[in-house]
Amino acid sequence: MIPRQAEIRTAVKTLPRSKRTFALGLLAIFLLAIIGFLWQTNNAWLTTQPRSGGNLNEGIVGSPRFINPLLATSGADRDLVALIFSGLVRAEKLGEEVKWAPDLAERYEVSEDGRTYTFTLRQDLTWHDGNALTADDIVFTINRLLDPNLKSPRRGSWEGVSVEKVDALTVRFTLKQSYGGFLENAALGILPEHLWQEVSTDNFALSPLNIEAVGSGPYQVNNINRDDTNSPIAYEFKSFANFALGQPHLDSLTLHFFSNEEDLLKAYENGQIESLAAVSPAAIATLPARDVKILSLPLPRIFAIFFNQNEAEIFTQKSVRQALDLIVDKQAIVTEILKGHGQIITSPVITNATAATPKPNRLNQARDILIEAGWATSTTALTGGGQAKWEKKGKTTTEKLAFTLATSDAPELKAAAELIVKSWNDFGAEVKLEIFDLGALNQNVIRPREYQALFFGEVIGRTGDLYPFWHSSQRLDPGLNVALYTNIAVDKILEDLRGTTDNRKRDELYKQFATEIAKDHPASFLYAPHFVYVVPTRLKDVEIPPVNLASDRFSNIYRWYADEEKVWSFLTN
Repeated sequence: MIPRQAEIRTAVKTLPRSKRTFALGLLAIFLLAIIGFLWQTNNAWLTTQPRSGGNLNEGIVGSPRFINPLLATSGADRDLVALIFSGLVRAEKLGEEVKWAPDLAERYEVSEDGRTYTFTLRQDLTWHDGNALTADDIVFTINRLLDPNLKSPRRGSWEGVSVEKVDALTVRFTLKQSYGGFLENAALGILPEHLWQEVSTDNFALSPLNIEAVGSGPYQVNNINRDDTNSPIAYEFKSFANFALGQPHLDSLTLHFFSNEEDLLKAYENGQIESLAAVSPAAIATLPARDVKILSLPLPRIFAIFFNQNEAEIFTQKSVRQALDLIVDKQAIVTEILKGHGQIITSPVITNATAATPKPNRLNQARDILIEAGWATSTTALTGGGQAKWEKKGKTTTEKLAFTLATSDAPELKAAAELIVKSWNDFGAEVKLEIFDLGALNQNVIRPREYQALFFGEVIGRTGDLYPFWHSSQRLDPGLNVALYTNIAVDKILEDLRGTTDNRKRDELYKQFATEIAKDHPASFLYAPHFVYVVPTRLKDVEIPPVNLASDRFSNIYRWYADEEKVWSFLTN
């Protein structure tokens, strides 16, 4: 022991006991202060970040058939396409709006006239099988899509578009006329040319690649679980290390398929799955308590009653259309049928401004409108007795407020339709409800326009393109103008909307459109439903951009994470 240390020890020992205790206390406080300072300093430099790991088990109703961006039609198809394939751009959340951020493309440029889009791909892109992804794959995919013999359901949105390869990493699209929604087209999943080039158009839908899919998206197929009939019952995925936007944080994901909602809910109850999507609001209300969050997101679609004036002459009278709209208890549909997962609307233009509250005294208003237009009945129609019927007497004939309402057998539509018909009949109309399965409704009722009133939905999409639903050129099949609506002013507005990329001009055109529709009252606009998604709370950063289809929930799945770690912040820069 050196002299200095010996002197210190001797001095400490000679101190009185009270002073020695005091000195040791000061030393302890000093040491604790240093430890606290170091701990706070360390925490100040620490930040939490996602850590690779974890998995997700999700269930859906349906089974895949075409895991192919050009052929996908069912919900199961589209869900798998969203996980396996990438497009040139990807939907990102920007406040309450969608922005189209680069995905396979590193950047893109749009010409001043809005007719030319040039995309530059990222360096070193690969497919799940390790082959290089280049501009040739983009050109191949679009040319196959445009082949009329393929009959792709996506072809309509690409008509008038040509594609060319500029170099190995650059592609250019040329549009016959500017189209403000083209960037959404560019989110189309791209196919690997080296696997599909030998598959003829005739055999395209029969290829095993539609089930054993290879893409460049965030997740690649690791295993396919099949039943005794060799049908897929679950897909097991692993994260793709070379995904264009970085390897996803969740290591693995399993998507389970169920034939009906009842089986899906049983799987959730017994713990086989922990997340589920696109189930009915009624089912959501019955889920057992669990550590989950329920996301209720607005969908760009509307449900309305479309009046066919060619099949029911009473609908040529605006007063009848207005009165029928007022009679429907829209709030009851949203509250009782949708369990709050939706909003009342008054227009096909979906914005926060279109959300509406129930009109007070609506039955009295409907009665006044009909009486002013020459209709008559006793007041017992308003008491709920339903005995009195509305009639309009002419010189030689008596017109009755009677017609049929057609809709699909989907549980929510059927329940809402029954509520609507009851309210009309209680008011004094004579309405018969006709229920069809979806296939028969489309083929035998909607396509030939053989209905008097139709309760159905329109998928407007993120771009809000209303042309297919309201332009007079779309009145007959395969057009979607199921109200058979004709208005020259509206036709011009819709044409201008398709041709402009100026957001201010688009907003003004939408206002003009809504005003014209309100004047004519060609349909009774009821509600816009929400997309409901149940996910475990352990998942973080589940930020979903406004959805168009249920599969859009996976737009940012590469950012979701279950595990996290703390690291010094300067190491993350």
